[in-house]
Amino acid sequence: MKLKAAAGPPAVSIPTPEVASRLGSVLPVARPRFMRIGPLLGCQGHPPGAEGLFIGSFHRFRDMAKSDSFFIRAAVDVDSSGNYAQTEIDLGSFVNLGVSKSTLLRIHNIAVAIQDGTIASITPELPMYSDSVPGAQTYYQLTTQSYSDAVGAWDKSIIATGQLTCFGNSTSTAHAMSMTHDADVMPQRWTNGYLVGVDSIFLAAESGGTWDSGSQVVSVVLECTLENATQASATALALSQQ
Repeated sequence: MKLKAAAGPPAVSIPTPEVASRLGSVLPVARPRFMRIGPLLGCQGHPPGAEGLFIGSFHRFRDMAKSDSFFIRAAVDVDSSGNYAQTEIDLGSFVNLGVSKSTLLRIHNIAVAIQDGTIASITPELPMYSDSVPGAQTYYQLTTQSYSDAVGAWDKSIIATGQLTCFGNSTSTAHAMSMTHDADVMPQRWTNGYLVGVDSIFLAAESGGTWDSGSQVVSVVLECTLENATQASATALALSQQ
């Protein structure tokens, strides 16, 4: 009687580099079935030769879809005569609204400065003041739509607003009794950021009263990231703006 050789362990198929790159980290296991932890993106069913243990998580894939932070800067001169002034911030290089795939921009933080001077000749070291009663005020707004006048924070196109108020003293030359921005605290920080899905946003400013110190300039720095649009982000856009 012939003895049959003892059967060895079942063969384990090792994924190809292409399959491995799609699956993340793959560890071979000695059983002919596919196990996974977390969702498998970009694959339909079990790829050929992909018997293995998939270790990964949804958060890993979600983070890969986002860019690192980058910064967008803009400035607008405040018209000393009190007229509304606006400048367009072109986002066409960042936001892409396609049929099958879209890219959205998320604003995480905004730093704002209201300073003496103009864009062409800024003098931030000089004080701003009003000799007049009741004083002066400068307001700015960042919106997803173009306007010809200031709008309230309840408008759905508003991304951020801010104002600087100066209480004048007519009995003293070049003197301000006090200055505050407490009516609208200008630094803008959100828990999950502000999602933008338009090709342009608009920075505008307007002053009221009398700034005896002269012209001003409002400048902003936006911390941003890019991300692929999802059903959840589309819902967020519909609920919050545009």
